[in-house]
Amino acid sequence: MKASIITIGDEILIGQVLDTNTQWIANKLHALGVELVETVSISDTKQAIVSGIDHAVSVADLIIVTGGLGPTKDDITKYTLTEYFGDELVLNKTVLAQVQAMFKKRGIPFGELNKAQAMLPKEATILPNPIGTAAGMWFQKKEKIVISLPGVPFEMKGLVENEVLPRLTKIGGFPSQAYQTYVLYGVGESTAAEMLEEFENQIPEFIKLAYLPAPGRLRLRLTGVHSNKSILEKILLEEGAKIAEVFKGYSFMVGDVDYINFIKDALIANKQTLAVAESCTGGKIAHEITIQSGVSAFFLGGVVAYNVALKQNLLGVAAEVIQKYSVVSAEVAKQMVLGIQRVTGATYAISTTGNAGPTSDDTKEDVGIVFIAIATENQVIVEKFNFGQPREKVIEQAKNKAFEMLSKEILKNH
Repeated sequence: MKASIITIGDEILIGQVLDTNTQWIANKLHALGVELVETVSISDTKQAIVSGIDHAVSVADLIIVTGGLGPTKDDITKYTLTEYFGDELVLNKTVLAQVQAMFKKRGIPFGELNKAQAMLPKEATILPNPIGTAAGMWFQKKEKIVISLPGVPFEMKGLVENEVLPRLTKIGGFPSQAYQTYVLYGVGESTAAEMLEEFENQIPEFIKLAYLPAPGRLRLRLTGVHSNKSILEKILLEEGAKIAEVFKGYSFMVGDVDYINFIKDALIANKQTLAVAESCTGGKIAHEITIQSGVSAFFLGGVVAYNVALKQNLLGVAAEVIQKYSVVSAEVAKQMVLGIQRVTGATYAISTTGNAGPTSDDTKEDVGIVFIAIATENQVIVEKFNFGQPREKVIEQAKNKAFEMLSKEILKNH
């Protein structure tokens, strides 16, 4: 079965509201074994809805529409779909009673606009919405299914989980689908593709490899479709092991794992700790860690030593080292990371010092140059990077590179 998802609403088209419905529905369809062939956002007009449905039924068997089911005049999805399928609106007493009970419970007056929510297409299968006023509608014409759902995310999710997925499961006939995601740090998309060229030449036809780059990391996703689920899962594991072998020695993780969760799980499991001393990143590293829950179990804290005097007084960076090498240097990064490790007693520590720009200040290095140091229990690693410009890019990439370097050291020691 091939599917199309249509989201309706001008608020999505102008960027006022983020379309999270499509992503959520797509994940549910994929897990069921339904192939999603397109996603479309359209305006809340009769012409756009008709054109959208016409196109969708030409490429898909299942069309899921979200949005445009409210009580106001600009919500016309229900009326357009009723006309599209040659149906008529009738009062659905069950839905009416449910909406009236909801309003009474909340102490809200019930008016004619609200009653209109219970006017529903006669021939469609009505999907009850116990937590909202807009019921879902299931239209079917020959082999094509069009399902209309409210755009409010929690209402849509309830209808998909309780009404749509169980009905689709009864229809059955879906092939088994499975996927596995791997995360690779420190290797760009083109380099990874070159390294995986031989692997891709031998991969079975029913397995696909997708490259999903993001700042600081590259996700590799193996997706398979097969009539036999056990065979599919076995082959996915075998192919995944081959990918892992290609990137042996790199910062490579199984699962859709981000830096923070990997670091968190590894350090907590081994009863180890982390502290940071930041200059050019201005607390970005500490912030990225502390927005996650449960990090107090391993993260001791950090210092934003932006000023030279703070580097000396708080972290013990020697004045003669700054004078000889400048504040942006490997030597200063090393003393900063050893200083924060000494003060906190952390197992691991991170330090950053660099020129984020737009000016180079009183240093010997160009804008974009950043030194990052990692202290472990028995050594200090310092690396120099040129992240270019602008300032925001330098700070973001320095943060990501610091986590990458730390992850590598954790992997070595575990």
